[in-house]
Amino acid sequence: MKLEYNLKLEQTQKLIITPELRLAITLLQYSALELQDHIQEELVNNPVLEVIENREAEKTEDAETDQENPESEEQLYGNDFPWDEYFRDMGLDSAADRSGRVKIDSDNQPSIEDCPGVTGTMLEDLLSQLRMASLTDRQYSIAAYLAGNLDRNGYLQCELEELASALEVSIKELENALRVVQKLEPTGIGCRNLQECLLLQLQKMDKPPELAVKIVNNYLPAAADCRYRYIASCLGYDEQAVEEAVNFIRTLNPKPGSIYGEGEETRFIIPDVIVEKVDDKYVVIGNETSIPQLTISPFYQRMYKSGAIDEQLFTFVKHKIEKAYWLIRSIEQRRLTLNNVSQKIVDIQKPFLEYGIKKLKPLTLKEVAIEVGVHESTVSRAAANKYIQTPRGLFPFKFFFSSGLSGTGGSDHSSPSIKTYICEIIKAEDQNKPFSDQQLTDLLQEKGINISRRTVAKYREEMSIPPSYKRRQT
Repeated sequence: MKLEYNLKLEQTQKLIITPELRLAITLLQYSALELQDHIQEELVNNPVLEVIENREAEKTEDAETDQENPESEEQLYGNDFPWDEYFRDMGLDSAADRSGRVKIDSDNQPSIEDCPGVTGTMLEDLLSQLRMASLTDRQYSIAAYLAGNLDRNGYLQCELEELASALEVSIKELENALRVVQKLEPTGIGCRNLQECLLLQLQKMDKPPELAVKIVNNYLPAAADCRYRYIASCLGYDEQAVEEAVNFIRTLNPKPGSIYGEGEETRFIIPDVIVEKVDDKYVVIGNETSIPQLTISPFYQRMYKSGAIDEQLFTFVKHKIEKAYWLIRSIEQRRLTLNNVSQKIVDIQKPFLEYGIKKLKPLTLKEVAIEVGVHESTVSRAAANKYIQTPRGLFPFKFFFSSGLSGTGGSDHSSPSIKTYICEIIKAEDQNKPFSDQQLTDLLQEKGINISRRTVAKYREEMSIPPSYKRRQT
């Protein structure tokens, strides 16, 4: 076998991701809030970037106009301006004297009691209750440690042996501290399972129903499956009494810690795109109010063009200007791509905007990509982590992309619309004779939806709807 070296020239094409392309890809998948944070970070790191402040310019012009034409309110409105009528029309219970000064009626001002306070977390509330209890320092420390290990629903998921080993205390001390925690409000806090949670709430009552206590102690899974006849035969009660006891158990709170919510401040969703109906067409408007408009500082532009600076400073300014230019260009490219993708989605899903969820069409990323003329991954990035405000409400972009099934007459039905049909059928069914999955399949097929029983069962489980034998009331 002979080895030899040869030189050969050939042309190849390959995609090279430049820093500019990487920046454009990254910005495209940012939501409005994420893009705003990125811009703020760039404003700190890049001195040549500036925000266009139109409002400040308008305020400056207004101030200069006021200085040139110093007129009092009396000169503008006159002494005979109908202040009383003005404030009455505006819904303000106030009066104005002859000088134009407004007198607000303090009796109708909002009370301080109407202002909501900041909601505390579950741990803060439990610790404040423990501080008011008569506990030693050691007991308080153990109880506070247990309170800190509760999950968001108020359950203690850790084993007592593990907690005792971590605290280096005995199991008996830990059990005593747990009983202290379980006496706190809300009732049922500090439980280790659903059965203990319900029993704590029943024990806190003056006269809990005896049958309800027996069911929770011994037949809780059967009660969850609505097996009233089986429970009645085991306990020697009639079926009606068992059903009433189970209905009473359902009034208890299985998640006592849920009353505190997340323990965080309310977060608002800022839509990236707003859809408005103009005549018979739905028009997409980019929500640019939260995104500042950027420009390159004129000072650094003059410095760069003059060239009257040393080479090191010139290189620094040139690099920053190029980086700022690509950022501004990438933001504009993001806006154009997002608007094109959004408009195409709105055009395809116009029946949904007109008639509701039942008219939502099945749609894939590939279909939109072909219509817009971009790659499928571009549509995926444009739809990621973004919301669209429509006349029918606020929806994530992913809501409009769903699988579907064919129907009679060439019509297609999306999975959300089919789930809506299933919910309506189950809501209107006879609770004594609920529909089985096969019956639901037959009813949907009568509506022109070609669906299998297994698909109906899958959609029902995704909506957390129990099977027919669990929905049966008697």
